Amino acid sequence: MDNSLSRMMIICGHHQKVGYQENGEGAYDLAFLPRGERMAGTGSFSEILDGENNVYKYYSEGEWRKSVSGKSVAIVNPTTRKTQYKVQACSQAEVNKVMEAAKIAQKAWAKTPLWKRAELLHKAAAILKEHKHPIAECLVKEIAKPAKDSVTEVVRSGDLISYCAEEGVRILGQGTFLVSDSFPGNERTKYCLASKVPLGVVLAIPPFNYPVNLAVSKIAPALIAGNSIVLKPPTQGAVSCLHMVHCFHLAGFPKSLINCVTGKGSEIGDFLTMHPGVNCISFTGGDTGISISKKAGMIPLQMELGGKDACIVLEDADLDLAAANIVKGGLSYSGQRCTAVKIVLVMESVADALMEKVNAKVAKLTVGPPEEDCDITPVVSESSANFIEGLVMDAKEKGATFCQTYKREGNLIWPLLLDNVRADMRIAWEEPFGPVLPVIRIGSVEEGINHCNASNFGLQGCVFTKDINKAMIISDAMETGTVQINSAPARGPDHFPFQGLKDSGIGSQGITNSINMMVKVKSTVINLPTASYTMG
Repeated sequence: MDNSLSRMMIICGHHQKVGYQENGEGAYDLAFLPRGERMAGTGSFSEILDGENNVYKYYSEGEWRKSVSGKSVAIVNPTTRKTQYKVQACSQAEVNKVMEAAKIAQKAWAKTPLWKRAELLHKAAAILKEHKHPIAECLVKEIAKPAKDSVTEVVRSGDLISYCAEEGVRILGQGTFLVSDSFPGNERTKYCLASKVPLGVVLAIPPFNYPVNLAVSKIAPALIAGNSIVLKPPTQGAVSCLHMVHCFHLAGFPKSLINCVTGKGSEIGDFLTMHPGVNCISFTGGDTGISISKKAGMIPLQMELGGKDACIVLEDADLDLAAANIVKGGLSYSGQRCTAVKIVLVMESVADALMEKVNAKVAKLTVGPPEEDCDITPVVSESSANFIEGLVMDAKEKGATFCQTYKREGNLIWPLLLDNVRADMRIAWEEPFGPVLPVIRIGSVEEGINHCNASNFGLQGCVFTKDINKAMIISDAMETGTVQINSAPARGPDHFPFQGLKDSGIGSQGITNSINMMVKVKSTVINLPTASYTMG
């Protein structure tokens, strides 16, 4: 452990607590805050923690509960590699009770006026933003997200909830009226009233890298649409999610409408996703989603399963712009983003110039603990670090050019640019989810498009060029859910459609699309004894 990290931890363990304060420029800086309200598991959040055993409770029927299993799941701090938190290991019997209660609560919630649903969501959003500091603290310790980014995630999540409340009132407040004589052979003897109704119980499973934001991106649309929620948070990120759920609890939502179960995936994972009480699954993660899709049965699925987002750089590109976006897009949060740049495909004629600019920016990145807002922080787990190292060693054995010396300390991997990568290297196809960026030099645009489309992923991609005509042609040719022109791949703003092709997912996200995905159309047809036409 380096001295700066040790110094930070000693201070945290004494009289003060690491926190964050607004710097007046829309961002957040580290500050030392007194112990109390702003600490995770204390103050407003004290009831979610079983202080006797130091284990966070799960949420069911409007109450924070200890599991009858008597077991817990440890959450390891990626930076210290020591147990930071513990959560309940819920049993299958407890999952059954949650599902049964959620089904009953949904029926009553579906009768709640839209304006009232929106009012409660706005209240939850305000409470979430008010308690951004303790939730951000959890993100720093659970997933090693830099402090500023952790606060930003919570604030962004509150904004998402509020936007969803407003959008839901508009979308769900409208139906469709059809008359029968618009179809050949019919008189106007039938009136069809089509409306959007809830699906029932929505199972929400967010990933570790945005556990709060990608949880509320599922919860808020489900609730405004009249559904109930069962949230299964990731192990790394579970305590952040529990704090977020408590904000909904404080907002006054009905009992059993929102539930959060924690536990081992091996014990309750399949049991949840195959449960007959689940009417919809919204999942963000990796290959597990493919398995879920095969087992889930006849229910709607919304899935985002990762990507190998390609960045194509043409000869006429603004290389400074491209370099800045490659570094930010590929290495922010240590590359642990589904929409991170995962492969650079650059025209040979400008490759040297681009690499010089990218390497210069990589050299300025700070590496260290998330408490110090470093650009590169530890990856989420030792297994992740080992996987990334395996990709790096494979590239080394097969002759890739290392632009930096490969360096690793525990879960902390220094940023690495790999030049002259070839198609026979694993890193050319596999998603590292780490601060390692491969570069393939191409001789033609077609070569770049072909490599992009040969991937089993199809989440996002980007192209850098000053020629909008070329950009549009390439965008049309790339088999991805989204193509960014002259910017790195990104999820958001949160109301933008977000979807993947091939193994990158099913369905589309974004606030509007998520609301529409979590309802079904119901028609009521009025049959008239005689044709009736409106007279001018």
